[in-house]
Amino acid sequence: MHPDVIAKRICHECIGEEYLSNEVAATGVAAKCNYCDQKAATWALEQLAERIETAFDHHYSRTSDQPDSWQERIMADRESRYEWFREGLPTVEAFQEAAVIGPEVAEDVQAILDEKYACYDPCDMDGETEFSTECHYEEKRVTDEAWQEDWRNFEQSIQKEARFFSRSAAAHLTEVFGHIDSLKTSNNQPLVVDAGPQFALSHLYRARVFQSEDPLMKALCRPDQELGPPPGRLAMAGRMNAQGISVFYGATSMQSAIAEVRPPVGSRVAVARFNILRPLRLLDLTALEYAHDTGSIFDLTLKDRLERVAFLQSVGKRMSRAVMPDDQALDYLATQAIADFLATENDPALDGIIFQSAQAKEGKNVVLFHKASKVEVIPIPKGAKISATAGFYNDEGYEIDYTVFETVPKVVVDDVPERRSRLDDLIPFEPTYLHILEPRENTLRVDPGSVEVHFVEWVQVHCAHFQVSRHRSERSMHLDDDF
Repeated sequence: MHPDVIAKRICHECIGEEYLSNEVAATGVAAKCNYCDQKAATWALEQLAERIETAFDHHYSRTSDQPDSWQERIMADRESRYEWFREGLPTVEAFQEAAVIGPEVAEDVQAILDEKYACYDPCDMDGETEFSTECHYEEKRVTDEAWQEDWRNFEQSIQKEARFFSRSAAAHLTEVFGHIDSLKTSNNQPLVVDAGPQFALSHLYRARVFQSEDPLMKALCRPDQELGPPPGRLAMAGRMNAQGISVFYGATSMQSAIAEVRPPVGSRVAVARFNILRPLRLLDLTALEYAHDTGSIFDLTLKDRLERVAFLQSVGKRMSRAVMPDDQALDYLATQAIADFLATENDPALDGIIFQSAQAKEGKNVVLFHKASKVEVIPIPKGAKISATAGFYNDEGYEIDYTVFETVPKVVVDDVPERRSRLDDLIPFEPTYLHILEPRENTLRVDPGSVEVHFVEWVQVHCAHFQVSRHRSERSMHLDDDF
């Protein structure tokens, strides 16, 4: 190659690709451009060739110069009019299109790179070396294989090596979920959504199954305590929480809430709406499938960002897939660790997760982490008596009619100081010890008027069915063969 080519410089004005042009303008050296004769910020042409080489290594692949076996069979068919053409663009044209540069610049860059690889033995192309003039290039399909492998290692680590205080697990989750609020879907929807007053997601539904009357009546009397999340000592391990950590599992619809508790036929299900009292930030796993990122191929971070997005598109399904009861103890460890990380360590810290219901095709579930799962206590006057009935008898028999009765002490206001001092005992209250034991801010308020009781009369199961075929054949046998 002529030494003059190596010595050439190119200015940012001669590069049409915006990101690359801006980088040359910001980091280049003031000199005369060999392609437009103007003095401006310039790079040595060899530096540009290195950046193009890196971009093509990350985002392009060299296409085959021979048809594959399927294409050869079509070409051999006398009735076929198929003509084979090599896919992609020739090297020089590919450089022109990618960097938006003129043909002279692209030819010089190709000459530099062709000489660099001329000493390499061709590996899988007949006589071609990387970036020779005969090569053709096309954009690579983004792959998340490395991210998938890291995720498998993370699951193995959580399940079999270090369940607590795993630095490698924390580092991996930081790579996956760090600054996830900056990403959006392909139609510009956020992956981290706002919930609470004045937002579209302003309330959630929660259900509980009952198989006898007395616990159901108790729940109707105090839905804040009985239909809200259990206290820590009673919290069982779930998809997004370890045993002993109380979180709020809710759903965006009443039907989904009922389906999620998997009620047996003959049982009763109490459902209530919980209004969200303060702004929350929730990671929407159902939107991850459409996660999107873009940028210049000359941005050295783009390759990793695209691979991360490709992986994120599968994470939502991984975290919300149906798990068999026998496998829950191990399979839930990864999602429990993720929930803990998102609640306490991630940047940004999140209040919960939205995920696809495994029981209702159209439903969505929401888990609010412990810090965002406190239900406001219903203000009940001291001394009040609360009772509930399931129905009554009339001339036509028993009629179902769930009713809650609150009997509160009658307060007579007068000017006698001794009596007025007793009024403090009768106003609505929340025990002060709750503030000591529960420093969390109230996040949810049950709507007593929304409580419903559902009788489970029958359950419909949707299945994919597959026919089993059976075949019989004969085989030769000898008299000494075992039957």
